[in-house]
Amino acid sequence: MKKILLTAAALATFVAAPAMAADLRAPAYKAPPPPPVPVYSWTGCYVGAGGGYGMWNQDITTNWERTSQETTAGGRGWFGTVQVGCDYQFSSNWVIGAFGDWDFGDIRGNAGLPDTNLFGHERQKWSWAAGARLGYVVIPNLLAYVSGGFTEAHFNAFALLRESDGASSGLVIPAHTYNGWFLGTGYEYGLSLLPGLFWKTEYRYSQFSGADLAFVCDAGPQEKCIVGPQSIHARKFEQTIRSELVWRFNWGGPARAAY
Repeated sequence: MKKILLTAAALATFVAAPAMAADLRAPAYKAPPPPPVPVYSWTGCYVGAGGGYGMWNQDITTNWERTSQETTAGGRGWFGTVQVGCDYQFSSNWVIGAFGDWDFGDIRGNAGLPDTNLFGHERQKWSWAAGARLGYVVIPNLLAYVSGGFTEAHFNAFALLRESDGASSGLVIPAHTYNGWFLGTGYEYGLSLLPGLFWKTEYRYSQFSGADLAFVCDAGPQEKCIVGPQSIHARKFEQTIRSELVWRFNWGGPARAAY
């Protein structure tokens, strides 16, 4: 019996020894590291094009020889826009940039002169702006921002008509380019259709310096200008909402990998 037990023990030791040796040689299993989290960069330059809707209002003061009268007027309309700019991302999620844009369109309305029988059809032909923006990256492909800077808007000359019958008075308000400042806020979102393609929407408020515009007599040879005020003082304000497609040169995927 003792011989049988000794034989069984020796056999068990012989079978277990290779398995134990294999366990000692085999390294412990280690799970692979998680995939890197992409960190995108907004640093780079871009071009954009789109359109929007604008609304301008103005305070008009009619200057007579001894008195003055005030009123308000405004216009509405659509416009197109083109833009270029560059951004720089810093402190992880903050973006600062500079840009310039040009708007062209047909934002028009009626401008009536207080205490007179005169009015005209006034049209904003173009405007441009140059400024800076500060934004925060909400998610890798969404930027929320505020903007501000300098702007100019050009209004065409327009004839003054009689309210009674719509006929020409012989007087013309000359064209003028107004300058001022603007503030805006908006967002820019990366589209999945194509890397580098973004959609941007921005609201902008602009305020322009006032201008004194002297009346010009533009009557024909058989007509005389009616007696009227010598000039007007016009001060304009404008609100716009714009959307555009933006192509960012540098946007092609992760700028680096963060573990």
